[in-house]
Amino acid sequence: MLRIAVPNKGSLSEPATTMLTEAGYRQRRDSRELVLTDADNEVEFFFLRPRDIAVYVGSGTVDAGITGRDLLIDSGVEAIEHRALGFARSSFHFAAPASEITSVEDLEGKRIATSYKVLVERHLAGRGVTAEVVRLDGAIESTVQLGVADAVADVVETGSTLRAAGLSTFGDQILASEAVLIRPLGDPRPGFDTLDRRIAGVLTAREYVLMDYDIPVERVARAVEISPGLESPTVSPLHDRGWAAVRVMVPRRASHRIMDELYEIGARAILVTQIHATRL
Repeated sequence: MLRIAVPNKGSLSEPATTMLTEAGYRQRRDSRELVLTDADNEVEFFFLRPRDIAVYVGSGTVDAGITGRDLLIDSGVEAIEHRALGFARSSFHFAAPASEITSVEDLEGKRIATSYKVLVERHLAGRGVTAEVVRLDGAIESTVQLGVADAVADVVETGSTLRAAGLSTFGDQILASEAVLIRPLGDPRPGFDTLDRRIAGVLTAREYVLMDYDIPVERVARAVEISPGLESPTVSPLHDRGWAAVRVMVPRRASHRIMDELYEIGARAILVTQIHATRL
């Protein structure tokens, strides 16, 4: 059986479980359940701390896992980031009192508080900056005011929490993180390709919708230019030989614009349907 590590709590847990459910796998109903066997799909799920998942994958104890890119890098282990999953996105930045530190180079010899010590140390090393990185769990915004650090490195969403602590971001983004599917080094384990195809199918289904419309035959070529699909639309003759029916996958975000453009050239009976799963 393929052994898969899944976040047991935190911002990664619920969306990871939802994605695996949409991919056709059983998921736990009780948050106290730590191991779940899905015999029909020949997989076994282990619900672990998000920060530990990269360690288990890197050691080969499990065959795949879902965690954050930030947690993978910060673990310091060697594992393959196989696929970005599009949820739990976050941005990492340095922050400090605006009047004191304005660039990464200003961090030379300073103390930096963060929950991601390895990640920050690697970033600083890449910039040729030597600083003392202090690892702390939980909120770190107050560490500068408490005198524990001169600057912080943390996830930034709106920046309001940092501003409330008298801090401003500076320098380039340290890391753009999101949830990722990871696996051990070497060839994928038996069953991993099936897992990956299913997840890829979920991602495609979330990104695209299925569009059907009727169009006068002489305008099919123009309609196909507007909605080319992934490969090519399906075009079928209608009982009225002057019309054709078209079925095509279109990007979800562009679906209303595409409908408007198709309507303008004469398409009618334009329908949009959600896609639940795909295999491309």
